[in-house]
Amino acid sequence: MAALREIDRLAIASHNPGKVREIEALVTPLGIACVSAGDLGLPEPEETGTTFAENAALKALAASTAAGLVALADDSGLAVAALGGRPGIHSARWAGPEKDFAKAMAKVEEALADAADRRAAFVCHLCLAWPDGETHAFEGRVEGTLVWPPRGNHGFGYDPIFQPAGEDRTFGEIEPARKHAMSHRAKAFAQLVAALRAAP
Repeated sequence: MAALREIDRLAIASHNPGKVREIEALVTPLGIACVSAGDLGLPEPEETGTTFAENAALKALAASTAAGLVALADDSGLAVAALGGRPGIHSARWAGPEKDFAKAMAKVEEALADAADRRAAFVCHLCLAWPDGETHAFEGRVEGTLVWPPRGNHGFGYDPIFQPAGEDRTFGEIEPARKHAMSHRAKAFAQLVAALRAAP
């Protein structure tokens, strides 16, 4: 991967305040000022990609072009081996418009039926994009297995049914600080921060 150009201001291609805060906390110590897509009044582009990487790039390029700034976007979700990688990029959609992840988890379990293969992974793709079209991608993955019924009240989304490899607790049972240190998003951001630190 080519070396990153120096960045002094970053547009975060998200309208999710929690995600914006998380990204700001990671990059501001590097001397990079952040502004969110929401604060810039940018519309949310339709996610028409067929992979996490395509959707992350689509969002980052749209924000970068509109704002005239370097932009960062992420796309993430749960990929279940026995379901051919589903729900994948549609992880949030399985929860419906009301974002009911209890319903989404039940949908995953129903789709698995009696499948012996319970392997799954949480996947996060990050994309940095420049207004001239240059992009850099970073991927983080955490492998694990799915359990039923859901366990734990920590985290969000599919966390209560995902047990990371080497652990006897689900992400829903693991303390938030520990989960954040080992998550798919943490792994992708570690790569991003290392690349930013190495920028000339």
